[in-house]
Amino acid sequence: MEKDKSTQLFFSLVYSFQMQTMMHLGKLKNPVSDKIEKDLMAAQATIDLIEMLSEKTKGNLAEEEKRFLESALSDLKLNYVEESSKPEEKIEEKTDSGTENK
Repeated sequence: MEKDKSTQLFFSLVYSFQMQTMMHLGKLKNPVSDKIEKDLMAAQATIDLIEMLSEKTKGNLAEEEKRFLESALSDLKLNYVEESSKPEEKIEEKTDSGTENK
């Protein structure tokens, strides 16, 4: 595979993980449900996956790829800390009669 294509695919993979994590952190709307959803366990799992990718590719990345990966990981970790330190929000559910349950 040519180097340029490989680099673009690497950026695309990391970016995809980054956007998925931002959705799990409740920072981006889920395009499927069209809702803001928060799942900190899923966010942590994806961050762990990116960290593993960083470890496994150490010494095999171009400087630009390395910086991109480190930047994405750093940004996600900061956002995770921010979101995990917020108090849990109660989600209100509506019953069939239209009244709210808390």
